[in-house]
Amino acid sequence: MQKKTETDKDIRTLGFSGVKWASIGRFSSQGISFTLGLILARLLLPSDYGMLGMLGVFTAFAGSFIDCGFSSALIRKLNRTDIDCSTVFYYNLGTGLLVYVILFCSAPFIADFYKQPLLTDVARIACLTIPIGALCSVHSNILYFQLRFKDIAVGNILATILSGGMGLFLAYNGYGIWALVCQGIVSSLVNCGYLWWISCWKPLRVFSMGSFKELFGYGSKLMLSGWLNTMYAQLSPLIIGRFYSSSSLGYYTRAQSYVNFPSDNITGVLQQVFFPVLARLQNEDERLIGIYRKYIKICAVFIFGGMVLLVSLAKPLVVFLLTDKWLPCVPIMMLLCFSSMFSFVNTINLSLLQIKGRSDLFLKLEIVKKIISITMLLLSASWGIMAMCWAMVIYTQIAIFINTYYTGKLFHLGYWEQLTDFFPYLVLALLANIPAYLLRYTFLPAGMQIILGGLMSLSVYLFLLKIRQDDIYLLMKHVLSDFYKHKINKVSGGSGK
Repeated sequence: MQKKTETDKDIRTLGFSGVKWASIGRFSSQGISFTLGLILARLLLPSDYGMLGMLGVFTAFAGSFIDCGFSSALIRKLNRTDIDCSTVFYYNLGTGLLVYVILFCSAPFIADFYKQPLLTDVARIACLTIPIGALCSVHSNILYFQLRFKDIAVGNILATILSGGMGLFLAYNGYGIWALVCQGIVSSLVNCGYLWWISCWKPLRVFSMGSFKELFGYGSKLMLSGWLNTMYAQLSPLIIGRFYSSSSLGYYTRAQSYVNFPSDNITGVLQQVFFPVLARLQNEDERLIGIYRKYIKICAVFIFGGMVLLVSLAKPLVVFLLTDKWLPCVPIMMLLCFSSMFSFVNTINLSLLQIKGRSDLFLKLEIVKKIISITMLLLSASWGIMAMCWAMVIYTQIAIFINTYYTGKLFHLGYWEQLTDFFPYLVLALLANIPAYLLRYTFLPAGMQIILGGLMSLSVYLFLLKIRQDDIYLLMKHVLSDFYKHKINKVSGGSGK
């Protein structure tokens, strides 16, 4: 019994340490990127962002084809070897180069499809990030399964600062879309060089077919699932870019980037930490599910609070940060918030299947969902961009019901059980953000609406959590208390010396 208690404590320690450094790295780099992006948005046109967004569908497909699910397979495999890592490295590098050559040759056809001649040169340069990323993907995975999130954080921040500086310099000097293209390439180069240096890993001169088959057997299903997910995620930009203006796609992609900032970053931090940590518990169902349910609640507390606040303050945020020329993206942003705020439930459910090695069930769910989602998007496309956004909101709810099917069947943690875990936080977030939403009907300046609305809603949210005596609120309070005591003791010990 004592051994189990110590193991639970170790898991908590690994989790909290990982979350701390993953949060520092992700939010620091994203915060810097966000700030630089605000300046770039004032220097560049919506059409510049829209043109680069047109390439998103091709680069996203290329990324899922290169990875082939090997990242998850390597992290999940407890007895991985250098031969496994080397095999994945050579596959990724070879595939990355092949994909780049295909995209290079296809660039004129991509430009013709969107009726944007400049896209030929843009695609050929921007897609250089694909082979660069393939060159260091294994090094990144090594840091992940070693739980070296501090090193990852430093690399992300360094790449963001250097690439952002390059982007600003070029945008200020009138290079337009090329500022965004060069920013992406510099970021990839810096990050790749740093990962090679900090990981201290070099591939062996060996490619093992046995290792490839083993990892591919698990990862190939995730690759197919990734293709389906990419198809759905990129279908909207593809339709908007083809049948609407590049400015319309610029509004959509800018709204989507602001919506994804709180949701994807919070989920991403917890996901990159808890996946390798929970993979260690893949054979202990009871403990795995216990931590899993806390994971859902922690995500719900932060994501619902942040996303509902973003809905409430969407208009003053856009006016204050981007100026009035970006106002058409406000209604898009509000609807995408209601779609994106539930994505973490789907992500977490699918992660549990990956941890248990059931990539076959993962693929089955993705096929069913993507048939439904793609059909809904295609049917709504003729009604305009807002209709497509409404289709995404409805689909997200359908996806939750589908994704919880196998979780309920395998672990008795189905839709209704999970709904009781996350739904109360949505209700609290909606109530807490009423003051912020009502401020939009006042004559206060946009900046004042943001400050007052944020402070009031945050205060009400924390007050409601405290009244409810929520277990996640108490957990966070306990963690912060321990952290504060640790710092005090450290300072006192240092003074004593």
